[in-house]
Amino acid sequence: KIILIKDKIYFASDFHLGSPNLEESHKREKLIVSWLTEIEKDAKAIYLVGDIFDFWFEFKKVVPKGFVRLLGKLAELTDKEIAVHLFVGNHDLWMQNYLTEEVGITIHHKPIVVEEQNKKLFIGHGDGLGSGDYLYKLLKQVFTSKVCQFLFARLHPNFSLSLAHTWSKSSRKSSEVPFASKEKELLFGYCEKMQKNNPVDYYVFGHRHIPLELKVDEKATYINLGEWLSQNTYGVLEEGKLNLKTYNK
Repeated sequence: KIILIKDKIYFASDFHLGSPNLEESHKREKLIVSWLTEIEKDAKAIYLVGDIFDFWFEFKKVVPKGFVRLLGKLAELTDKEIAVHLFVGNHDLWMQNYLTEEVGITIHHKPIVVEEQNKKLFIGHGDGLGSGDYLYKLLKQVFTSKVCQFLFARLHPNFSLSLAHTWSKSSRKSSEVPFASKEKELLFGYCEKMQKNNPVDYYVFGHRHIPLELKVDEKATYINLGEWLSQNTYGVLEEGKLNLKTYNK
């Protein structure tokens, strides 16, 4: 009997489920579930690094409908004791405890540093980090305030979720700025600054919708995971090396 060793760490970001319509979202969701089924044989942990949903808000008694294939698969993985970590992004930052209680996922509202395979990794969605983008940083403070969440929860879900999806569409476009250079990449500049005082081996982000692998210095590498709207890219840490790959079913 062959015993598989579950020692790989997987990373993916920016599924944006719910966008742009139900048909396309279902196709993408089925592809993601297929990928999760394929990697579960050797996955020790899976990090989903933000914007998994194009919008998410938890009312006290209501959550957005849909995504049953993904949520069912993630519950299956956690039942098999595969650790699943989910980071809130700028599209799904209003997560509370539903996915933890019902699916067994660990939710992260801020970037974290973890050690896997003797490598130190800084992991976060990436929104609001680095210099500039001051308008978004201000809006994020407003959106994450308890007052704003309380007022939003007073709206009927039919109205509030429709309004939110309209905003999400414009917000998503602002993340899709083509890569120009290291100097113009805000997250790369953030990595350089962080590396001076708190060195790690890998910085792992989403948000930019562009798969990137850039050396920060001789020790560290900045990895951007890309997206699943068209690229289906993900990262895998194996034997201490983090590589970007593309899922083709």
